[in-house]
Amino acid sequence: MKMPEEIEPFMFAPCGMNCKVCYKHLAHKNSCGGCLKIGSEKPKHCRVCKIKDCAKNKGVTYCFECANYPCKQVDYLEQSYIKRYEVSLMENTRLVKECGIEYFMRQQKNKYTCAKCGGIISIHDKECSECRNSGGN
Repeated sequence: MKMPEEIEPFMFAPCGMNCKVCYKHLAHKNSCGGCLKIGSEKPKHCRVCKIKDCAKNKGVTYCFECANYPCKQVDYLEQSYIKRYEVSLMENTRLVKECGIEYFMRQQKNKYTCAKCGGIISIHDKECSECRNSGGN
């Protein structure tokens, strides 16, 4: 999958994840519209996400809009992402709050576009979706 000219703001998940660079999104055969879109075309783990459902039930789009942010679920996911992928979803959230989703998505596009072929580098395995180079270099 090639990196689009612009990453749509709805690809920003309630937890702070950019769905466009998720390895499940990249590997999914059907077109996944991200966590905020409704539909069965999403990978199973996205359809049953407790964090996404919690945000919806509380009437917020993003977890940071909740009075209980960060909750145990968000904190657990944050620690997992820092340990496993060296990425802070809470830092993503901070950037969105301070600079806006459009700015954040431009930063993400620059960070996760393969310099070699223009593919999308997965945040999870750091592999380009097109040329399979590690880190896209």
